[in-house]
Amino acid sequence: MLQDRHGRIDYVEDGSGPTIVFVPGSWATGAAWRGVIEVLRSRFRTVTTSLPGYGDTRDWRTSADTSIDRQAETIEAVIRHAGGPVHLVGHSFGALACLDVALCGLLPLMSLTLIEPVAFGLLRQQSELALHDRFIAMRENYFRAFESGDKEAARQVVDYLSGEGSFDALPCQMRQNIVEATATHVLDMRSEFDPRLSAFANILLPSLVIRSESSTQSLRRTAEILSGALANASQCTIPQAGHFMLATHYAELAERIGDHVAKTEALAWSSLSIASPFGLGSLGRAV
Repeated sequence: MLQDRHGRIDYVEDGSGPTIVFVPGSWATGAAWRGVIEVLRSRFRTVTTSLPGYGDTRDWRTSADTSIDRQAETIEAVIRHAGGPVHLVGHSFGALACLDVALCGLLPLMSLTLIEPVAFGLLRQQSELALHDRFIAMRENYFRAFESGDKEAARQVVDYLSGEGSFDALPCQMRQNIVEATATHVLDMRSEFDPRLSAFANILLPSLVIRSESSTQSLRRTAEILSGALANASQCTIPQAGHFMLATHYAELAERIGDHVAKTEALAWSSLSIASPFGLGSLGRAV
C-alpha cells in the first residue's frame, strides 16, 4: 500500500528483474493480473495497483472532475515508488490511463503494452461513424439505466464489450462486484479521454497493442487505428479470446507481454553497449 496526497493506493510487487507495472481496467483490482504474473514472475519484477475507486485505492474524483488525469496521477505515484524506467501494461480503461501517462511524458518508461484500450473516440476521428454511434447510444442508455436505479445497468456495457449474454455468463461473484462498482464505473465512462489522433505519434516507446478475436468490432477497429497512430507499435490478436481475456487467456497474454518486454530490454542493452566504449559493465545499470 502507498500513500500520496490523495490517500491510499494499492501497491503489490513480486519477483526480480526488469520492472513491469500492470494496470487493471474498470471493475478490477491488481488481482486481475494474478495468472499473467504467475507465468512471468521468474523473469521479471512485477508491480500491480488498482485505479481510483477500486480495491483499496481511494477515489477523490467528483461529478465535476472525472478527468482521466486522476487515474494517470495514481499510476505515476506507483511508477515513482517502483523506480523507473518501467514497462507499463494496461487493460481496457487502464490502458487509456497508461496512454495518458505516456502522452504526458513526466516519468521514464521503457515500453507500453495496451490490451483492448477503450479509446472509442478514435472511431469518430477516423470517420467510423456507425461504430462510434453504437458506442454512444450504449453509453447513454447505460447512464439512463444507472440514474433510474437499475442495479444491473452495467449489463449493457459488458454485453457491448464481449457480446450478448456475456454479463449473465460471468461468475456470480464477478457479476456482484461489477454491480457494486457501477457508480465508480460511471465516473470512468465520463472521463472523456479523446486526444487528437496525431498526438499518439509523439509516443516513441516500443508499443504493443493487443486485441481479442471475439470482442466487439469497435474494440478490434480501435486497436487497429491506435497501433497505426503510435510511432513505434506492433499489434497482435489473441485467438478465441474476448475482452475479459485476463481471466481466460492469461498464459497467451503473458507470453506476448514477456516477449515484448524482453525484446525492448535487449534493444536497450544493445544501444547502451554501442554508445559506451567501455561496455555495459561500466554503466552501472541495475537489473
